[in-house]
Amino acid sequence: MFTTVNDFLQEWKQEAATTQKVLDALTDDSLKQEVTPDLYSIGSVAWHVTGAAYYFPAQLGITFEVPDLRKDAPTSAAEISETYKTVSQGLEKAVSEQVSDEKMNEVKNVFGMEMSVQAVLRLLIQHQAHHRGQLTTLMRQAGLKVPGVYGPSKEEWEAMNAQKS
Repeated sequence: MFTTVNDFLQEWKQEAATTQKVLDALTDDSLKQEVTPDLYSIGSVAWHVTGAAYYFPAQLGITFEVPDLRKDAPTSAAEISETYKTVSQGLEKAVSEQVSDEKMNEVKNVFGMEMSVQAVLRLLIQHQAHHRGQLTTLMRQAGLKVPGVYGPSKEEWEAMNAQKS
């Protein structure tokens, strides 16, 4: 639970940096990797995460300028990564300017549920972490190196152990 705007911003910056690291590891070819035919691909999940960083706060009346997020997922990994960076930074600025500590406890009807602003912001972070997990699994299937998220990845662990030898 976030009791202050600063609590949210501190956690958002950490989580967004982790998501950015995952998005930066994508390649254009990897964007086509699917779980199974006709299900989400890496590109569509990455684009969904990017859009969610705008659409969740927008449900609370927190608005900021973003590129066109309604278009289909780009075929460029760099475009997705750069768009996420823009949206994430816009979210940080908008929350710091448009949300007060008192407003964190306001209850809004969001996604058909009565939720406090802080609960929606928590849900955004959880939603992002959920899809980051999907991305890293799909990245493994696509043969990409997966960056560490909440600890070292397999490759990072192996590199650390090799340095000890």
